[in-house]
Amino acid sequence: MKLMNGFYAKMINKVEEMKKDETGSQTLEWIGIAAVIVILVGIVSSALDDDIGTKVTDKFKELIDNIG
Repeated sequence: MKLMNGFYAKMINKVEEMKKDETGSQTLEWIGIAAVIVILVGIVSSALDDDIGTKVTDKFKELIDNIG
């Protein structure tokens, strides 16, 4: 029984450590933002005329380049 209690305590500590570890979360947020921007640009460029769609796409690309 003592062995099980020790094992249980170690597992609880490990789970608590894993919950506190947030490495990579900011990267996932940026990937999500980039995906939304790509989808919006695709929708806008396909919904509008080629000339207007190209201008809007170029403007979005310029904005994204200014961020990075």
